[in-house]
Amino acid sequence: MGQGSTDIRQETARYSLHSMLLVAASPERAFAVFTGELADWWVREYTWSGPVALVELGVEPRAGGMLYEIGPYGFRSDWGRVLTWDPPRRFVFTWQIGPDRVPVPDPALASEVEVLFLPDDDSGGTRVEVEHRHFDRHGTAAEGYREALTAGWQELLTRYRSSLTGGPTAPV
Repeated sequence: MGQGSTDIRQETARYSLHSMLLVAASPERAFAVFTGELADWWVREYTWSGPVALVELGVEPRAGGMLYEIGPYGFRSDWGRVLTWDPPRRFVFTWQIGPDRVPVPDPALASEVEVLFLPDDDSGGTRVEVEHRHFDRHGTAAEGYREALTAGWQELLTRYRSSLTGGPTAPV
């Protein structure tokens, strides 16, 4: 199984993005790293606090839990809510970050991310499928935001796979 970023396949529609990659890990490990070790692979520049001030990045592991970051002076920013928590198979959350990188408190105005962790019999690893959908909820900037996050998810998933395999996840 190759480890290059070209191994991440992406398909787009007007208001959605579907990414797929194979990882050399069990679904249990793939789920645990995606949800429990976010700070190890997430691009720190993609956070509200930024790479220098970010203290913690995490997921409260339950339906209704928050995706959050903690920055300087203990400031906490919740940027998503867990809709489905079904380890090690499925994780769905709201993406409550606007195109201008400002938090969106109203979940009705947020997009949604579904992540599936599917055993891959051919490779012995896991097929990870990420669908980021409902970009239309972000208003007039929806299509541009989806385009920007197409590159963003490519980077995030490349770093996620490296984190799983013990490879470098150098700061961007």
